[in-house]
Amino acid sequence: MSKPTTKVSKSAKTQAEQADRHKLYQLSVQNPEHELELIQEKYQQLRGRKALSFREDFCGTAKFSVEWCKLNSSNTAQGIDLCKDTLKWGKTYNISKAKKQVAKRVELIHGNVLDIHKPKVDITCAFNFSYNIFKTRDLLLQYFRAVHAGLKKDGMFIMDVFGGTEAISPTKEKRQVEEQNFKFIWEQEKYNPITNEILCHIHFKFNDGSGIKRAFTYDWRLWTIAELRELLLEAGFSNTHVYWEEYVDDEDDEEYMVSTGRYIEMDEVENQESWVSYLAAEV
Repeated sequence: MSKPTTKVSKSAKTQAEQADRHKLYQLSVQNPEHELELIQEKYQQLRGRKALSFREDFCGTAKFSVEWCKLNSSNTAQGIDLCKDTLKWGKTYNISKAKKQVAKRVELIHGNVLDIHKPKVDITCAFNFSYNIFKTRDLLLQYFRAVHAGLKKDGMFIMDVFGGTEAISPTKEKRQVEEQNFKFIWEQEKYNPITNEILCHIHFKFNDGSGIKRAFTYDWRLWTIAELRELLLEAGFSNTHVYWEEYVDDEDDEEYMVSTGRYIEMDEVENQESWVSYLAAEV
């Protein structure tokens, strides 16, 4: 990951200089309320009970782990990441600021997700497309086997996947983060069709004209849903499920479709310019 550079002013301290890139990331990228609700719903549907134990692979600041433990006094979470500094930030700003009865149920591990971790849990997640860091079939299969070994007999693994016709094109997507003073910029700098490798960056732009360029950089292989499903089954999972965003006719304009905000299981869909779906695997 490249070191982020900040556009600065020679005079007063800029908004970029005062900003914390991890806070910006949590505000602009992560949506734990929505995704944890999705996780609970799908686990209940597949396993017929509520999940209590949760593992967040590539956890970064462990935001999801903390929010998971806030949902239920019986919930426990384990966050695993290789970056000690990011874990330290998460402990300071997420775990330490949570109530004691929440914080004590969150365990942070400075470790490798390729290793098998115990105790076994009900659910493991790999969100924000983090598993794409594994560029070879052997490494991704090793990871999926480690996930499988760390789940209970009725466990579930869930991951998000992105794609679409624009996913393999150099592009920049800009959006204002609601009720905040900055813009989030997602840049796909380049794509190699021979290796399926993709280089992406996150930038932040502020109202005073300052910005943080390449706050985060991702050098990934873009895995397809078909490849992921095959590898999950090879790793020992019994079944996989693809959950696609549901769209319905717009009541005000019949030519358009609008999202319901729900994700439903699908076996066949039409490709779109850009999509994000969820892939679940059962032990």
